[in-house]
Amino acid sequence: MYQEIILDHYRTPHHKGLREPFDVEVHHVNPTCGDEVTLRVKMDGNVVSDVSYDSLGCSISQASVSVMTDLVVGKDLAEATKAYDAFLTLMRTKGDTDAVVAEQEDVLEDAVAFEGVSKYPARIKCALLGWMAWKDATAQAVAADDVQTIEETA
Repeated sequence: MYQEIILDHYRTPHHKGLREPFDVEVHHVNPTCGDEVTLRVKMDGNVVSDVSYDSLGCSISQASVSVMTDLVVGKDLAEATKAYDAFLTLMRTKGDTDAVVAEQEDVLEDAVAFEGVSKYPARIKCALLGWMAWKDATAQAVAADDVQTIEETA
């Protein structure tokens, strides 16, 4: 079943294709294998209103960024960050995923399909590529918004 989720997201990716408007664009590369993602984030206050991307790479990196977009778009930053944290925890289990899946299945949704990836250190970077790009982009968007708010109040 989990393989089907990964293959479905790989074959029919969600939110793929760079869209405008956006607040921040980042480009991340996995130097180990050459996977790449260019990711755009649009924030509406504290809500992740859109994430779009263009990417090249293996089925794991492609499917993972697709799943990630489903988990963060439309969510406030705190809720989206919970999904990021849960996925990062899942990838750090070294295959001992039962406790994380049991505790975080409702947060991870389709991302639980990547639990098998945690057994393969070389593949973990593939699964995390889009998530790390999202974390980078949202951090930049929040920082830019904070600067704008400071300038407006000055």
